[in-house]
Amino acid sequence: MSAHPQLSFDEILTSEEVPLHEVTFVVVDLETTGGDRAQDAVTEIGAVKVRGGEVLGEFATLVNPDRGIPPSVVTITGITEAMVVDAPRVDAVLPAFLEFCRGCVLVAHNAPFDIGFLRAACERLGLRWPRPQVVDTVRLARRVLTRDETPNYKLGTLARVLHARTEPVHRALDDARATVDVLHALLERVGSLGLRTLDDLLSHLPDVTPQQRGKRGLADALPNAPGVYLFRGPRDEVLYVGTATDLRRRVRQYFTAGERRSRIKEMVAIAERVDHVECAHPLEAAVRELRLLAAHQPRYNRRSKQPQRAWWVVLTDEPFPRLSIVRTPRPGALGPFSSRGAAADAVEALQAATAVRRCTERISARAPRGRPCALHELGRCGAPCAGLQSAEEYEPEVIAVREVIGGRSAVLLERLRAELDRLSDAQRFEDAAAHRDRLARLVRALDRGQRLAALAAVEELVAARPDGRGGWHLAVVRHGRLAAAGTARRGVPPMPVVEALRASAETVVPGPGPLRGATADEARVVYRWLTTGGTRLVRCSTPWGEPAGAAGSWHAWLDKAVNGRTAYAAVD
Repeated sequence: MSAHPQLSFDEILTSEEVPLHEVTFVVVDLETTGGDRAQDAVTEIGAVKVRGGEVLGEFATLVNPDRGIPPSVVTITGITEAMVVDAPRVDAVLPAFLEFCRGCVLVAHNAPFDIGFLRAACERLGLRWPRPQVVDTVRLARRVLTRDETPNYKLGTLARVLHARTEPVHRALDDARATVDVLHALLERVGSLGLRTLDDLLSHLPDVTPQQRGKRGLADALPNAPGVYLFRGPRDEVLYVGTATDLRRRVRQYFTAGERRSRIKEMVAIAERVDHVECAHPLEAAVRELRLLAAHQPRYNRRSKQPQRAWWVVLTDEPFPRLSIVRTPRPGALGPFSSRGAAADAVEALQAATAVRRCTERISARAPRGRPCALHELGRCGAPCAGLQSAEEYEPEVIAVREVIGGRSAVLLERLRAELDRLSDAQRFEDAAAHRDRLARLVRALDRGQRLAALAAVEELVAARPDGRGGWHLAVVRHGRLAAAGTARRGVPPMPVVEALRASAETVVPGPGPLRGATADEARVVYRWLTTGGTRLVRCSTPWGEPAGAAGSWHAWLDKAVNGRTAYAAVD
């Protein structure tokens, strides 16, 4: 057994005197089909886990990129399409790699390239990027070696200059092994400068501004617990709000080279102190973050500062209702949408499946006056404006819209799918593709709204999620809003804690609209927590269920229709 046990990532970042030889590094290298994260894909992953100069393990695999490999790339790497055709795809490889490097500091040569591809792959697959600390050996070499010692900072050059035992050959594992030798040689150099800990190393890298270094002490008083942190400026104004599973660990990252966002560096330079709100578990932290963003609207945050400003699609209240886009939700509204454009797209899809009128004037049921428009000639409107359609004859179209929004019928979706089949059979492939994408967006919007509305309809729901240490994270949810949060640690009977939480929980008075007054952001966060991670329902005041005709039954069609990929995310 090693004399120095492996430290967890939390321990690495919460101890200021941890020597570098006790830090576990995972040195990673990728080979790809090109340099564009949006267009190209990984073809090989190689990684070496080291601590104190000792190799603890290696990770190496080819990856099927699901696309061709350009000849120019084959010439450089030697990886051909024949070599990767039977290799696992990235969705099978990435979870194993994330487990391999869990709790470690990542190292890469030209880290933005490799880490950028890994993060992009996580985003596409819906995996959580763990946000590890990252050491870039290019930046470290620029800091340590002068131009007199090396003509450039390419991996091959550094491997030769620093006498690496492995020659980099543009294959992932060999290049990772070479980077290990380069890293160790560079760490020997920084040791002579008095740098002994990971904090010392990260602070020494050139991307750390003097303002960042000088304010590292702002994190000292924070606990190693989940919660929300608030950076405050010289006038006590809130500059930035964030959430963390470990407050001290997360805030300390703002004062290292791992923080590269220019606007955040500017914020750190202005900040005078960091306040915090300790939370029972990550769900409470996420909800409190949303509420604090809405309350303070800090200028350095880019998202969720106006959670009430969502868009909804409603049927107007008049004898001949039409679809309208509004800010204030009503019962039976479709939404929420993050933009007016997304709401307008849903309106267009619904109108394509019904004869609901598109004109905006108010039409009297008694004495309509007007002339039929072109839509009437095309058979897309019954022309109630000209008295050619009574309110009773118009009503079935309105009912069809209400039924599909409420999840009680999928007739309109079936009409749209039939039109898609007709366009395909007629070989109008561009029109079919546009129609398919519009239908897919409508299905997502309907399903998202129906799921969140079903949750908001429940007066009270109590749920428990395993905390990973033999205990439970507990939450009381009322009408889609978090009303109370707590924990029952290992060995503590959970039900008395549940009853205490219910007794002290926030009173929630349901508001108007499908979400009963909850914000879309909070309802989404709560829904995701309830439906992932092994969360279990303890009790519900009324059954929590979705209507039988809900858009969720279209999952299989949606996954198949959108290029055969799983492109479905109900609450995102």
